Amino acid sequence: MIRRSDVQSERFYDTIALLAVVSGKFLLHVGVNFSGGYGYFRDEFYYLACADHLAWGYVDHPPLSIGLLWLSRTFLGDSLPALRLLPAIAGALVVWWTGLIACEFGGRRFAQVLAALAVSIAPLFLAIHGFYSMNSFDHLFWVLSVYILARLIKTHNPRWWLLLGFVLGLGLLNKISMLWFGFGLTIGLLLTPLRRYFLTKWPWIAAAIAFMLFLPHVLWQIAYDWPTLEFMQRAASLKMVLKSPLEFFGGQILGMHPFTLPIWLSGLYAYFGFKPLRRFQIFGWIYIAVFLFLFFNGASRDYYLAPAYPMLFAAGAIVIEQLTRYRRRPWLKPLSLILLLIGGLITLPLVLPVLPVETYIRYQAKLGIAPSSEEKTALGQLPQHYADRYGWPEMAAAVARVYQSLSPQEQAICGIFIENYGEAGAIDFFGTQYGLPRAISGHNNYWLWGPGEASGEVMIHVGGNLTQLQQIYTDVRQAAVFTCEYCMPYENNLPIYIGRGLRQPLDEIWPLAKNYI
Repeated sequence: MIRRSDVQSERFYDTIALLAVVSGKFLLHVGVNFSGGYGYFRDEFYYLACADHLAWGYVDHPPLSIGLLWLSRTFLGDSLPALRLLPAIAGALVVWWTGLIACEFGGRRFAQVLAALAVSIAPLFLAIHGFYSMNSFDHLFWVLSVYILARLIKTHNPRWWLLLGFVLGLGLLNKISMLWFGFGLTIGLLLTPLRRYFLTKWPWIAAAIAFMLFLPHVLWQIAYDWPTLEFMQRAASLKMVLKSPLEFFGGQILGMHPFTLPIWLSGLYAYFGFKPLRRFQIFGWIYIAVFLFLFFNGASRDYYLAPAYPMLFAAGAIVIEQLTRYRRRPWLKPLSLILLLIGGLITLPLVLPVLPVETYIRYQAKLGIAPSSEEKTALGQLPQHYADRYGWPEMAAAVARVYQSLSPQEQAICGIFIENYGEAGAIDFFGTQYGLPRAISGHNNYWLWGPGEASGEVMIHVGGNLTQLQQIYTDVRQAAVFTCEYCMPYENNLPIYIGRGLRQPLDEIWPLAKNYI
Protein backbone atom coordinates (compact mmCIF):
# COMPACT_ATOMS: atom_id res chain seq x y z
CA MET A 1 0.00 0.00 0.00
CA ILE A 2 1.37 3.42 -1.01
CA ARG A 3 1.14 5.90 1.82
CA ARG A 4 -0.08 9.43 1.16
CA SER A 5 3.08 10.82 2.74
CA ASP A 6 5.19 8.86 0.24
CA VAL A 7 3.23 10.33 -2.68
CA GLN A 8 3.61 13.83 -1.28
CA SER A 9 7.33 13.26 -0.80
CA GLU A 10 7.68 12.08 -4.41
CA ARG A 11 5.82 15.13 -5.68
CA PHE A 12 8.02 17.38 -3.57
CA TYR A 13 11.21 15.93 -5.06
CA ASP A 14 9.66 16.05 -8.55
CA THR A 15 9.07 19.75 -8.03
CA ILE A 16 12.60 20.32 -6.75
CA ALA A 17 14.09 18.54 -9.77
CA LEU A 18 11.95 20.54 -12.19
CA LEU A 19 12.75 23.79 -10.40
CA ALA A 20 16.46 23.04 -10.78
CA VAL A 21 16.10 23.01 -14.57
CA VAL A 22 13.89 26.10 -14.54
CA SER A 23 16.33 27.98 -12.31
CA GLY A 24 19.27 27.03 -14.51
CA LYS A 25 17.49 28.39 -17.57
CA PHE A 26 16.54 31.63 -15.82
CA LEU A 27 19.94 32.25 -14.25
CA LEU A 28 21.71 31.61 -17.56
CA HIS A 29 19.77 34.41 -19.22
CA VAL A 30 20.16 36.76 -16.27
CA GLY A 31 23.91 36.14 -16.16
CA VAL A 32 24.34 36.79 -19.88
CA ASN A 33 22.28 39.97 -19.66
CA PHE A 34 24.28 41.32 -16.72
CA SER A 35 27.47 40.64 -18.68
CA GLY A 36 26.27 42.96 -21.46
CA GLY A 37 25.49 40.33 -24.07
CA TYR A 38 27.01 42.29 -27.04
CA GLY A 39 24.53 45.10 -26.33
CA TYR A 40 20.95 45.98 -27.16
CA PHE A 41 19.30 44.20 -30.07
CA ARG A 42 17.94 46.30 -32.97
CA ASP A 43 14.27 45.48 -32.35
CA GLU A 44 14.54 46.35 -28.66
CA PHE A 45 15.07 50.01 -29.53
CA TYR A 46 11.92 49.95 -31.65
CA TYR A 47 9.89 48.34 -28.86
CA LEU A 48 11.14 50.98 -26.43
CA ALA A 49 10.03 53.66 -28.89
CA CYS A 50 6.64 51.95 -29.14
CA ALA A 51 6.42 52.02 -25.34
CA ASP A 52 6.71 55.81 -25.59
CA HIS A 53 3.62 55.77 -27.84
CA LEU A 54 1.14 53.45 -26.10
CA ALA A 55 -1.71 52.40 -28.38
CA TRP A 56 -4.03 49.47 -29.04
CA GLY A 57 -1.86 48.38 -31.91
CA TYR A 58 1.22 48.89 -34.04
CA VAL A 59 1.94 48.24 -37.69
CA ASP A 60 3.84 45.01 -37.03
CA HIS A 61 2.46 43.73 -33.71
CA PRO A 62 -0.45 43.95 -31.26
CA PRO A 63 -0.07 45.96 -28.02
CA LEU A 64 0.32 43.53 -25.11
CA SER A 65 4.11 43.08 -25.19
CA ILE A 66 4.52 46.86 -25.46
CA GLY A 67 2.23 47.43 -22.49
CA LEU A 68 4.29 44.96 -20.46
CA LEU A 69 7.46 46.72 -21.57
CA TRP A 70 6.01 50.07 -20.47
CA LEU A 71 5.30 48.61 -17.01
CA SER A 72 8.76 47.04 -16.79
CA ARG A 73 10.46 50.25 -17.88
CA THR A 74 8.41 52.31 -15.43
CA PHE A 75 9.39 50.23 -12.41
CA LEU A 76 12.78 48.75 -13.39
CA GLY A 77 14.24 51.18 -15.92
CA ASP A 78 15.66 50.36 -19.33
CA SER A 79 19.07 48.91 -18.55
CA LEU A 80 19.89 45.72 -20.43
CA PRO A 81 19.25 43.38 -17.45
CA ALA A 82 15.99 45.17 -16.63
CA LEU A 83 14.78 45.18 -20.23
CA ARG A 84 15.40 41.45 -20.63
CA LEU A 85 14.07 40.31 -17.27
CA LEU A 86 10.53 39.64 -18.54
CA PRO A 87 11.60 37.44 -21.48
CA ALA A 88 13.89 35.53 -19.11
CA ILE A 89 10.94 34.97 -16.76
CA ALA A 90 8.69 33.99 -19.67
CA GLY A 91 11.31 31.51 -20.89
CA ALA A 92 11.66 29.98 -17.44
CA LEU A 93 7.87 29.63 -17.19
CA VAL A 94 7.78 27.88 -20.57
CA VAL A 95 10.24 25.34 -19.16
CA TRP A 96 8.19 25.02 -15.96
CA TRP A 97 4.89 24.40 -17.73
CA THR A 98 6.49 21.96 -20.15
CA GLY A 99 7.42 19.86 -17.13
CA LEU A 100 3.89 20.23 -15.75
CA ILE A 101 2.42 19.10 -19.07
CA ALA A 102 4.59 15.98 -18.90
CA CYS A 103 3.25 15.46 -15.38
CA GLU A 104 -0.35 15.83 -16.61
CA PHE A 105 0.39 13.20 -19.24
CA GLY A 106 1.45 10.79 -16.50
CA GLY A 107 5.18 11.40 -16.63
CA ARG A 108 7.29 10.89 -13.55
CA ARG A 109 10.31 12.88 -12.42
CA PHE A 110 12.60 11.82 -15.25
CA ALA A 111 10.04 12.63 -17.95
CA GLN A 112 9.36 16.05 -16.45
CA VAL A 113 13.07 16.88 -16.22
CA LEU A 114 13.85 15.53 -19.70
CA ALA A 115 11.05 17.54 -21.32
CA ALA A 116 12.07 20.68 -19.44
CA LEU A 117 15.74 20.22 -20.34
CA ALA A 118 14.90 19.70 -24.02
CA VAL A 119 13.16 23.08 -24.07
CA SER A 120 16.01 24.67 -22.12
CA ILE A 121 18.74 23.70 -24.58
CA ALA A 122 16.79 24.25 -27.80
CA PRO A 123 18.68 26.98 -29.72
CA LEU A 124 15.56 28.84 -30.85
CA PHE A 125 14.21 29.08 -27.32
CA LEU A 126 17.57 30.20 -25.94
CA ALA A 127 17.92 32.88 -28.61
CA ILE A 128 14.38 34.24 -28.38
CA HIS A 129 14.27 34.29 -24.58
CA GLY A 130 17.56 36.22 -24.62
CA PHE A 131 16.16 39.59 -25.71
CA TYR A 132 12.90 41.50 -25.49
CA SER A 133 10.21 40.71 -28.04
CA MET A 134 6.65 39.45 -28.18
CA ASN A 135 7.93 35.99 -29.14
CA SER A 136 8.92 34.91 -25.63
CA PHE A 137 5.37 35.68 -24.44
CA ASP A 138 3.98 33.88 -27.49
CA HIS A 139 5.76 30.71 -26.35
CA LEU A 140 4.27 31.15 -22.89
CA PHE A 141 0.70 31.58 -24.14
CA TRP A 142 1.04 28.48 -26.32
CA VAL A 143 2.33 26.29 -23.51
CA LEU A 144 -0.34 27.62 -21.13
CA SER A 145 -3.01 26.80 -23.71
CA VAL A 146 -1.67 23.26 -24.06
CA TYR A 147 -1.66 22.80 -20.28
CA ILE A 148 -5.24 24.08 -19.95
CA LEU A 149 -6.40 21.82 -22.77
CA ALA A 150 -4.68 18.85 -21.12
CA ARG A 151 -6.52 19.62 -17.87
CA LEU A 152 -9.78 19.83 -19.80
CA ILE A 153 -9.19 16.41 -21.34
CA LYS A 154 -8.21 14.82 -18.02
CA THR A 155 -10.92 16.30 -15.83
CA HIS A 156 -13.77 16.55 -18.37
CA ASN A 157 -14.59 19.84 -16.66
CA PRO A 158 -15.86 22.14 -19.44
CA ARG A 159 -15.14 25.25 -17.38
CA TRP A 160 -11.51 24.95 -18.47
CA TRP A 161 -12.77 26.34 -21.78
CA LEU A 162 -13.30 29.70 -20.10
CA LEU A 163 -9.66 29.93 -19.01
CA LEU A 164 -8.54 28.72 -22.43
CA GLY A 165 -10.50 31.52 -24.09
CA PHE A 166 -8.90 34.06 -21.77
CA VAL A 167 -5.36 32.81 -22.51
CA LEU A 168 -6.02 32.66 -26.26
CA GLY A 169 -7.33 36.23 -26.17
CA LEU A 170 -4.24 37.48 -24.36
CA GLY A 171 -2.11 35.49 -26.78
CA LEU A 172 -3.76 37.21 -29.74
CA LEU A 173 -3.30 40.57 -28.07
CA ASN A 174 0.40 39.70 -27.90
CA LYS A 175 0.94 38.20 -31.37
CA ILE A 176 -1.49 37.51 -34.18
CA SER A 177 0.18 34.17 -34.93
CA MET A 178 -1.73 32.80 -31.93
CA LEU A 179 -4.37 32.28 -34.61
CA TRP A 180 -2.25 29.32 -35.74
CA PHE A 181 -2.95 27.63 -32.43
CA GLY A 182 -6.65 28.36 -32.90
CA PHE A 183 -6.47 26.87 -36.40
CA GLY A 184 -4.74 23.74 -35.14
CA LEU A 185 -7.17 23.48 -32.23
CA THR A 186 -10.15 23.59 -34.59
CA ILE A 187 -8.65 20.89 -36.83
CA GLY A 188 -7.79 18.78 -33.79
CA LEU A 189 -11.29 19.03 -32.36
CA LEU A 190 -12.83 17.99 -35.68
CA LEU A 191 -10.54 14.96 -36.01
CA THR A 192 -10.91 13.59 -32.47
CA PRO A 193 -13.79 12.58 -30.18
CA LEU A 194 -13.46 16.02 -28.61
CA ARG A 195 -15.61 17.26 -31.50
CA ARG A 196 -18.56 16.63 -29.17
CA TYR A 197 -17.72 19.94 -27.51
CA PHE A 198 -18.89 21.76 -30.64
CA LEU A 199 -22.42 20.75 -29.61
CA THR A 200 -22.00 22.52 -26.27
CA LYS A 201 -21.78 26.19 -25.42
CA TRP A 202 -18.27 26.04 -23.95
CA PRO A 203 -15.94 26.41 -26.97
CA TRP A 204 -18.17 29.15 -28.35
CA ILE A 205 -17.97 31.06 -25.07
CA ALA A 206 -14.19 30.59 -25.14
CA ALA A 207 -14.07 31.98 -28.69
CA ALA A 208 -16.21 34.94 -27.62
CA ILE A 209 -13.89 35.68 -24.67
CA ALA A 210 -10.84 35.55 -26.93
CA PHE A 211 -12.48 37.79 -29.51
CA MET A 212 -13.58 40.38 -26.95
CA LEU A 213 -10.04 40.60 -25.58
CA PHE A 214 -8.69 40.97 -29.11
CA LEU A 215 -11.40 43.41 -30.23
CA PRO A 216 -9.56 46.66 -29.25
CA HIS A 217 -6.73 45.72 -31.59
CA VAL A 218 -9.18 44.86 -34.38
CA LEU A 219 -10.78 48.29 -33.97
CA TRP A 220 -7.32 49.88 -34.11
CA GLN A 221 -6.61 48.01 -37.35
CA ILE A 222 -9.87 49.27 -38.83
CA ALA A 223 -9.12 52.84 -37.75
CA TYR A 224 -5.72 52.76 -39.49
CA ASP A 225 -6.87 50.88 -42.60
CA TRP A 226 -5.41 47.47 -41.69
CA PRO A 227 -1.70 48.39 -41.72
CA THR A 228 -0.64 44.94 -40.50
CA LEU A 229 -2.02 43.28 -43.63
CA GLU A 230 0.03 45.63 -45.81
CA PHE A 231 3.08 45.00 -43.62
CA MET A 232 2.70 41.20 -43.88
CA GLN A 233 2.25 41.27 -47.66
CA ARG A 234 5.26 43.51 -48.28
CA ALA A 235 7.48 41.67 -45.79
CA ALA A 236 6.69 38.31 -47.40
CA SER A 237 7.47 39.56 -50.91
CA LEU A 238 10.32 42.02 -50.29
CA LYS A 239 12.03 41.00 -47.05
CA MET A 240 11.76 37.28 -46.34
CA VAL A 241 13.95 34.68 -48.02
CA LEU A 242 11.75 32.02 -49.63
CA LYS A 243 12.44 28.53 -48.31
CA SER A 244 11.68 25.13 -49.73
CA PRO A 245 9.68 22.78 -47.50
CA LEU A 246 12.81 20.70 -46.91
CA GLU A 247 14.75 23.78 -45.79
CA PHE A 248 11.96 24.63 -43.38
CA PHE A 249 12.00 21.09 -41.95
CA GLY A 250 15.77 21.23 -41.61
CA GLY A 251 15.39 24.49 -39.75
CA GLN A 252 13.11 22.75 -37.26
CA ILE A 253 15.73 20.11 -36.53
CA LEU A 254 18.47 22.69 -36.03
CA GLY A 255 16.24 25.14 -34.17
CA MET A 256 15.13 22.57 -31.62
CA HIS A 257 18.65 21.02 -31.59
CA PRO A 258 19.49 17.78 -33.42
CA PHE A 259 19.94 15.99 -30.08
CA THR A 260 16.27 16.58 -29.22
CA LEU A 261 15.00 15.13 -32.51
CA PRO A 262 14.32 11.64 -31.06
CA ILE A 263 12.33 13.23 -28.24
CA TRP A 264 9.95 15.35 -30.28
CA LEU A 265 9.52 12.75 -33.02
CA SER A 266 8.69 10.21 -30.30
CA GLY A 267 6.23 12.71 -28.89
CA LEU A 268 4.48 13.16 -32.22
CA TYR A 269 4.27 9.39 -32.64
CA ALA A 270 3.03 8.94 -29.07
CA TYR A 271 -0.12 10.97 -29.62
CA PHE A 272 -1.24 8.46 -32.25
CA GLY A 273 0.57 5.21 -31.48
CA PHE A 274 1.19 5.12 -27.71
CA LYS A 275 -1.96 3.99 -25.89
CA PRO A 276 -1.52 6.01 -22.65
CA LEU A 277 -1.37 9.25 -24.66
CA ARG A 278 -3.99 8.61 -27.34
CA ARG A 279 -6.63 10.57 -25.46
CA PHE A 280 -4.35 13.61 -25.93
CA GLN A 281 -4.25 13.02 -29.69
CA ILE A 282 -5.52 16.54 -30.33
CA PHE A 283 -2.02 17.87 -29.62
CA GLY A 284 -0.61 15.75 -32.42
CA TRP A 285 -3.19 17.16 -34.81
CA ILE A 286 -2.48 20.72 -33.65
CA TYR A 287 1.20 20.24 -34.47
CA ILE A 288 0.54 18.58 -37.83
CA ALA A 289 -1.99 21.22 -38.91
CA VAL A 290 0.25 24.17 -38.04
CA PHE A 291 3.37 22.44 -39.38
CA LEU A 292 1.74 21.76 -42.76
CA PHE A 293 0.43 25.32 -43.00
CA LEU A 294 3.91 26.76 -42.40
CA PHE A 295 5.67 23.96 -44.32
CA PHE A 296 3.99 24.88 -47.61
CA ASN A 297 3.90 28.62 -46.97
CA GLY A 298 7.35 29.29 -48.43
CA ALA A 299 7.97 32.48 -46.47
CA SER A 300 7.79 31.00 -42.97
CA ARG A 301 10.69 31.59 -40.63
CA ASP A 302 12.07 28.67 -38.66
CA TYR A 303 11.01 30.11 -35.31
CA TYR A 304 7.33 30.39 -36.25
CA LEU A 305 6.69 26.78 -35.23
CA ALA A 306 8.83 26.89 -32.08
CA PRO A 307 5.96 27.22 -29.55
CA ALA A 308 4.46 23.93 -30.81
CA TYR A 309 7.41 21.85 -29.58
CA PRO A 310 7.00 21.83 -25.78
CA MET A 311 3.91 19.61 -26.14
CA LEU A 312 5.96 17.19 -28.27
CA PHE A 313 8.85 17.21 -25.81
CA ALA A 314 6.43 16.41 -22.96
CA ALA A 315 4.98 13.41 -24.78
CA GLY A 316 8.32 12.21 -26.12
CA ALA A 317 9.90 12.34 -22.68
CA ILE A 318 7.20 9.96 -21.42
CA VAL A 319 7.96 7.49 -24.21
CA ILE A 320 11.65 7.51 -23.29
CA GLU A 321 10.78 7.16 -19.59
CA GLN A 322 8.65 4.12 -20.42
CA LEU A 323 11.56 2.59 -22.33
CA THR A 324 13.77 2.88 -19.26
CA ARG A 325 11.13 1.28 -17.02
CA TYR A 326 9.70 -1.58 -19.06
CA ARG A 327 12.59 -2.43 -21.36
CA ARG A 328 15.01 -2.39 -18.44
CA ARG A 329 17.28 0.20 -19.91
CA PRO A 330 18.02 2.40 -16.91
CA TRP A 331 21.17 3.70 -18.58
CA LEU A 332 18.94 5.68 -20.95
CA LYS A 333 18.10 8.14 -18.18
CA PRO A 334 21.56 9.53 -17.43
CA LEU A 335 22.63 9.15 -21.06
CA SER A 336 19.68 11.22 -22.30
CA LEU A 337 20.28 14.02 -19.82
CA ILE A 338 24.05 14.08 -20.36
CA LEU A 339 23.68 14.16 -24.15
CA LEU A 340 21.25 17.07 -23.95
CA LEU A 341 23.58 19.01 -21.67
CA ILE A 342 26.60 18.39 -23.89
CA GLY A 343 24.65 19.25 -27.02
CA GLY A 344 23.31 22.40 -25.40
CA LEU A 345 26.80 23.54 -24.40
CA ILE A 346 28.09 23.02 -27.95
CA THR A 347 25.42 25.21 -29.53
CA LEU A 348 25.07 27.72 -26.69
CA PRO A 349 27.57 30.28 -28.10
CA LEU A 350 25.70 30.24 -31.42
CA VAL A 351 22.53 31.64 -29.87
CA LEU A 352 23.56 33.41 -26.67
CA PRO A 353 26.50 35.87 -26.50
CA VAL A 354 28.55 33.98 -23.93
CA LEU A 355 31.92 34.37 -25.71
CA PRO A 356 33.94 37.48 -26.59
CA VAL A 357 33.05 38.33 -30.17
CA GLU A 358 36.49 37.50 -31.60
CA THR A 359 36.39 34.12 -29.84
CA TYR A 360 32.89 33.53 -31.15
CA ILE A 361 33.96 34.18 -34.75
CA ARG A 362 36.77 31.62 -34.39
CA TYR A 363 34.40 29.13 -32.71
CA GLN A 364 31.85 29.54 -35.47
CA ALA A 365 34.52 28.92 -38.10
CA LYS A 366 35.83 25.86 -36.25
CA LEU A 367 32.34 24.36 -36.26
CA GLY A 368 32.14 25.05 -39.99
CA ILE A 369 29.03 27.19 -39.62
CA ALA A 370 28.62 30.23 -41.84
CA PRO A 371 26.39 33.13 -40.74
CA SER A 372 22.93 32.88 -42.24
CA SER A 373 19.93 35.17 -42.53
CA GLU A 374 16.23 34.65 -43.16
CA GLU A 375 16.04 38.10 -44.75
CA LYS A 376 17.22 39.38 -48.13
CA THR A 377 20.29 41.11 -46.75
CA ALA A 378 24.01 40.45 -46.95
CA LEU A 379 25.85 39.34 -43.83
CA GLY A 380 29.26 40.19 -42.42
CA GLN A 381 31.31 38.22 -39.94
CA LEU A 382 28.38 37.70 -37.57
CA PRO A 383 24.90 36.23 -37.97
CA GLN A 384 22.18 38.85 -37.97
CA HIS A 385 20.97 38.14 -34.42
CA TYR A 386 24.45 39.17 -33.20
CA ALA A 387 25.33 41.82 -35.79
CA ASP A 388 22.15 43.69 -34.88
CA ARG A 389 23.60 44.36 -31.41
CA TYR A 390 26.63 46.31 -32.60
CA GLY A 391 27.29 49.96 -33.35
CA TRP A 392 24.27 51.67 -31.83
CA PRO A 393 25.94 53.97 -29.25
CA GLU A 394 28.60 54.85 -31.81
CA MET A 395 25.98 55.66 -34.45
CA ALA A 396 24.19 58.00 -32.04
CA ALA A 397 27.50 59.68 -31.22
CA ALA A 398 28.29 60.13 -34.93
CA VAL A 399 24.89 61.73 -35.54
CA ALA A 400 25.40 63.93 -32.49
CA ARG A 401 28.69 65.24 -33.87
CA VAL A 402 26.96 66.22 -37.10
CA TYR A 403 24.11 67.83 -35.16
CA GLN A 404 26.56 69.78 -32.98
CA SER A 405 28.34 71.08 -36.09
CA LEU A 406 25.19 73.07 -36.93
CA SER A 407 24.61 76.58 -35.71
CA PRO A 408 22.28 77.01 -32.71
CA GLN A 409 19.66 78.43 -35.08
CA GLU A 410 19.80 75.36 -37.32
CA GLN A 411 19.85 72.97 -34.37
CA ALA A 412 16.58 74.51 -33.19
CA ILE A 413 14.80 73.53 -36.43
CA CYS A 414 16.79 70.40 -37.35
CA GLY A 415 15.14 67.02 -37.76
CA ILE A 416 16.78 63.59 -38.04
CA PHE A 417 15.45 61.20 -40.68
CA ILE A 418 16.43 57.54 -40.36
CA GLU A 419 15.97 54.71 -42.87
CA ASN A 420 14.84 51.96 -40.47
CA TYR A 421 13.27 51.57 -37.06
CA GLY A 422 16.37 50.04 -35.44
CA GLU A 423 18.52 53.05 -36.26
CA ALA A 424 15.68 55.44 -35.37
CA GLY A 425 15.10 53.71 -32.05
CA ALA A 426 18.82 53.81 -31.25
CA ILE A 427 18.93 57.56 -31.93
CA ASP A 428 15.91 58.05 -29.66
CA PHE A 429 17.45 55.88 -26.93
CA PHE A 430 21.05 57.12 -26.92
CA GLY A 431 20.37 60.56 -28.37
CA THR A 432 18.91 61.99 -25.17
CA GLN A 433 22.39 62.29 -23.67
CA TYR A 434 23.38 64.52 -26.60
CA GLY A 435 20.20 66.57 -26.69
CA LEU A 436 19.19 65.19 -30.09
CA PRO A 437 15.62 65.65 -31.34
CA ARG A 438 13.54 62.49 -31.71
CA ALA A 439 14.19 60.61 -34.92
CA ILE A 440 11.60 60.37 -37.67
CA SER A 441 11.33 57.54 -40.16
CA GLY A 442 9.01 56.00 -42.70
CA HIS A 443 9.59 52.51 -41.34
CA ASN A 444 6.54 50.78 -39.85
CA ASN A 445 5.05 52.56 -36.85
CA TYR A 446 7.52 55.45 -37.09
CA TRP A 447 5.62 56.49 -40.22
CA LEU A 448 2.33 56.53 -38.30
CA TRP A 449 3.89 58.74 -35.63
CA GLY A 450 4.59 61.27 -38.34
CA PRO A 451 7.30 63.92 -38.71
CA GLY A 452 6.64 65.50 -35.33
CA GLU A 453 7.97 69.04 -35.02
CA ALA A 454 10.41 68.70 -37.92
CA SER A 455 9.85 71.30 -40.63
CA GLY A 456 12.28 69.85 -43.15
CA GLU A 457 14.20 73.13 -43.50
CA VAL A 458 17.28 71.42 -42.05
CA MET A 459 17.41 67.64 -41.86
CA ILE A 460 20.11 65.13 -40.95
CA HIS A 461 19.71 61.96 -43.01
CA VAL A 462 21.34 58.76 -41.76
CA GLY A 463 21.80 56.65 -44.87
CA GLY A 464 19.87 57.20 -48.05
CA ASN A 465 20.82 57.91 -51.64
CA LEU A 466 22.58 61.19 -52.48
CA THR A 467 20.93 61.51 -55.90
CA GLN A 468 17.46 61.05 -54.41
CA LEU A 469 18.18 63.50 -51.61
CA GLN A 470 19.28 66.13 -54.13
CA GLN A 471 15.83 65.87 -55.68
CA ILE A 472 14.24 66.55 -52.29
CA TYR A 473 16.51 69.37 -51.00
CA THR A 474 18.01 72.43 -52.65
CA ASP A 475 21.30 71.76 -50.84
CA VAL A 476 22.72 68.41 -49.69
CA ARG A 477 26.18 67.60 -48.39
CA GLN A 478 27.75 64.55 -46.81
CA ALA A 479 28.81 65.43 -43.29
CA ALA A 480 30.19 62.11 -42.00
CA VAL A 481 30.50 58.38 -42.59
CA PHE A 482 29.63 55.90 -39.85
CA THR A 483 31.75 52.75 -39.74
CA CYS A 484 31.20 49.61 -37.71
CA GLU A 485 33.20 46.40 -37.95
CA TYR A 486 30.67 43.89 -36.62
CA CYS A 487 27.29 45.38 -37.51
CA MET A 488 25.23 44.49 -40.58
CA PRO A 489 27.05 45.43 -43.81
CA TYR A 490 24.34 47.88 -44.87
CA GLU A 491 25.08 49.85 -41.70
CA ASN A 492 28.84 49.90 -42.16
CA ASN A 493 30.27 52.86 -44.11
CA LEU A 494 26.89 54.53 -43.71
CA PRO A 495 26.84 58.13 -45.01
CA ILE A 496 25.30 60.88 -42.90
CA TYR A 497 23.96 63.83 -44.88
CA ILE A 498 22.70 67.30 -44.09
CA GLY A 499 19.84 68.47 -46.29
CA ARG A 500 18.69 72.08 -46.43
CA GLY A 501 15.80 73.73 -48.21
CA LEU A 502 13.05 71.15 -48.68
CA ARG A 503 11.57 71.57 -52.16
CA GLN A 504 8.06 70.58 -51.01
CA PRO A 505 6.37 70.93 -47.61
CA LEU A 506 7.16 67.94 -45.40
CA ASP A 507 3.52 67.06 -44.79
CA GLU A 508 3.01 66.76 -48.56
CA ILE A 509 5.86 64.32 -49.14
CA TRP A 510 5.43 62.36 -45.88
CA PRO A 511 3.00 59.84 -47.46
CA LEU A 512 5.79 58.89 -49.89
CA ALA A 513 8.08 57.97 -46.97
CA LYS A 514 5.88 55.07 -45.82
CA ASN A 515 7.79 51.79 -45.71
CA TYR A 516 5.83 48.94 -44.12
CA ILE A 517 8.21 45.99 -44.23
